[in-house]
Amino acid sequence: MLPVDPLTLLAFVPAGLALNLTPGADMMFCLGQGLKSGRRAAMAANFGIALGGMVHTTLAALGLGALVAAHPAAFEAIRWLGVGYLLWLAIGALRASPFAAEAQVTASSTSRAFWQGLMVNLLNPKVILFILAFLPQFVDPARPILPQFLTLGLVFSLGGLLVNGAVGLFAGSIGQRVARSASLARWLSRISATIFGALALRLALMPRS
Repeated sequence: MLPVDPLTLLAFVPAGLALNLTPGADMMFCLGQGLKSGRRAAMAANFGIALGGMVHTTLAALGLGALVAAHPAAFEAIRWLGVGYLLWLAIGALRASPFAAEAQVTASSTSRAFWQGLMVNLLNPKVILFILAFLPQFVDPARPILPQFLTLGLVFSLGGLLVNGAVGLFAGSIGQRVARSASLARWLSRISATIFGALALRLALMPRS
């Protein structure tokens, strides 16, 4: 027996994909990583974001998400940690050249991009509030709750992997083509820093509900 009714899953897939296609923080972060560090880093960040989404989904299913949503202090603490982290990434993008002339993206940089994507997602309390608002619409209370949440979260994360991955790969291809130009490389760093800074500002100014 499937955790989620097949008809419910059939309705969830297009709804989730439509939300995946809506430009948001995750998509913009993959765009910034692709421009800054290339396609591998963008995909690594993409997988980190997807894992973060599954963590949020599990927390929501266990009830911890509702606890965060009900306590403004916890929400604010997570939000401002996220703002600070995004600003730190923006400063790092300005300081570092997006591509080394003698090397492509290294294993360590892809690992770093993965953890950055994971942390950006985990430090965005809006993600768990979104999950609490969206997923329960497709949950049958007569069935075990946790397997349903995890199944729906996995489907949603897979959609995000496809959409954000396509954006990151496209951005990485652009970055690779202009990496040979020092002036264009500097502009890529500035664009990436602007994206990360804009995400920080968006998170700082976004209301709780």
